[in-house]
Amino acid sequence: MSGRLLRLVCTGAVAVGALLTSTPAVAVPEPGQGPDTGAPRSVASMLTDLQRLYRDAERATETYNATAEKLKKQRAEVDRLDAGLARARLSLEDSRVAAGRLARQQYQSGDEISTYVRLLLARDPQHALDQGHLIGQLSLERAATVRRVAGGERRTDGLARAARKALDGQLSLAARQKKERDEVSKRLDDVQRLLASLTADQIAELNKVERSGTATAQRKIMASGALSSVRPPTREGEEALRYAVEQIGKPYEWGAEGPRAYDCSGLTSQAWERAGRPIPRTSQEQWAELPRVPLDKLRPGDLVVYFPEATHVALYLGDGMVVQAPRPGAKIKVSPIAANPLLGAVRPDPDGEPLRHYTPPKLPEGATEGPDDGYASAAPVTDPR
Repeated sequence: MSGRLLRLVCTGAVAVGALLTSTPAVAVPEPGQGPDTGAPRSVASMLTDLQRLYRDAERATETYNATAEKLKKQRAEVDRLDAGLARARLSLEDSRVAAGRLARQQYQSGDEISTYVRLLLARDPQHALDQGHLIGQLSLERAATVRRVAGGERRTDGLARAARKALDGQLSLAARQKKERDEVSKRLDDVQRLLASLTADQIAELNKVERSGTATAQRKIMASGALSSVRPPTREGEEALRYAVEQIGKPYEWGAEGPRAYDCSGLTSQAWERAGRPIPRTSQEQWAELPRVPLDKLRPGDLVVYFPEATHVALYLGDGMVVQAPRPGAKIKVSPIAANPLLGAVRPDPDGEPLRHYTPPKLPEGATEGPDDGYASAAPVTDPR
C-alpha cells in the first residue's frame, strides 16, 4: 500500500509540474535586473527558482543545526574533562603532601633518609619503587603513598592531553559552525533579493500557483484512501503532538528550538523531548536514525519527512494534515501533508502502545490559515545563536 501511495505522490508531483508549465507567462524580471532590462519569465520558472532557493537554505540550516548539536556535546565533554582534571590535580597534590609528611617523619625518627629522598625525587617513582632493594626499606604505607603519587601523575597527564584534544575539537567545530552560519545567511539573502525583485501582484500569483499545485497533490493522496483511516497515537505521540499544536502561530527562525520560535526540526525534536522521548536534532538524523513507517500506517505524532535529502520535517496530525514550521517568513501552522514533496515517515516510539481512547487536540483559531510558502512576508535573516 505504501509503495502505491508513493507512486501516487510522484504522480502528483508530475501533475504539479504540468500545472505550473501550463500557467500563462507573467512578466517577471530576472533577479538583479530592472523591469526594463530583464526578460519576461513565467510564474512556473520563478516558482521553481524560489523553491530551489528555499530548499538550499533549509539544507544549509540543517547542516548548521547538526554542527551546533555536535558543538554542544563537545563543550559538555570539555567541561567534563576540565572538571576531572581539576579533581585529579587536587588528588595529586594531596598525595604529594602525604609523601612529604612521610619523608619528614622518617627524617625525624632518625632513619636513613637518602634512599627515600632519592625515591621521591626520581623522575619515575613507580620504576624506582619496583627496585627490590628499595621495597625492602619502605613500609607498606610509604609504598602505597608513592604509588598514589605515580598513578596520580599518570592520570593527570592523561586527562590534560584529553582536555587539550577536546578543546581543539571544540575550536574546530566552532569555526565550522561560523562558516555554515554564513552559508545560511547567504542562501537566505538570495531569497530576499529574488523576492525584492517581485511586485505584490507577482507574489500573489506565485502563492496562487503553489497552493493550486499543493491542492492537486493532496487530492491524489487522499483519493488513494491510504490516509483516510484514523489510528490513535501512543501517550508520547499525543503529548508531542499537543506540544506542537500549542506552538501554532509562532514564527519560523532558522536554528531555533523555541520557545519563541522554531525551525522545522527544532519543532519536531522539542515536541518529542517534551513527551519524554528525545530524538535527534536535525531532519536528516531523524530520517536516518528513527524507524521508518509506511505512509499508509501513519498515526498522529509520527514525523513526515520531505525532499530527497530529508531537509524538511513535520508532525503528522491526522486526516492527511501535518503541523509544521514551513520556512522563513511563515509561522507554525497546520498544512496539507502534500505541501512539500514527500520522502517518507519515521516513528519515534515504535514500541509504544496506541491509546484506547484518543481525542485530537483542539486547534487554535486560524491554525490552517496563512501561506505555507512565506513569500509575502519573508523575514530578514537573523542569527539564532
